[in-house]
Amino acid sequence: MRHLKSGRKLGRNSSHRKAMFRNMVTSLLLHGQIRTTLAKAKELRRHVEKIITIARNNAQSNQDGLTDTDLQKAKASRLHGIRRARSVVNNKIALEKLFGEYAERYKTRPGGYTRVIKAGFRPGDNAPMAYISLVNDEADEVVEETVTEDNAEQPEEASTEAEAASADVEAGSSDGETGSSDVVIEKESGEKSDQE
Repeated sequence: MRHLKSGRKLGRNSSHRKAMFRNMVTSLLLHGQIRTTLAKAKELRRHVEKIITIARNNAQSNQDGLTDTDLQKAKASRLHGIRRARSVVNNKIALEKLFGEYAERYKTRPGGYTRVIKAGFRPGDNAPMAYISLVNDEADEVVEETVTEDNAEQPEEASTEAEAASADVEAGSSDGETGSSDVVIEKESGEKSDQE
């Protein structure tokens, strides 16, 4: 029986698996989203969430307003957290993003920092693929708002632009001034006269 043996082996030995997940965690923190197989994405969630929780608990803003002894304890805890995360994240830029941007973004979020979205099947071996990305509530709301605002404004702008163009054509033909719309009309009438 396979009791208390959690995690997927993914056809790799333990050292290969550990190295693969370290690289995947680093890539996800650097890029915010990666594409991989569904099984790897689901297993990667466990590793990423632990690292982000370490960073969230040791965010820089947690040290604001502390007294001397509490401040020193918080600094020591933050240093210990950075060293723990460095054992998994093998890139300086990713580590800075983790303890800077991501720690502040997820400071009040109690877990669930990642999202797995299925992305069809890989050609060749038909393996189920997925995107794993970091959740960003604020950006998702902004994107949804801009999409709805843009969709609402575009038909109005298009209709006003069409009305303005037709008004220019009418104004240009009644005033006798030559404009770009008149040139088009003249070319069309010239072609018609050539054809007749």
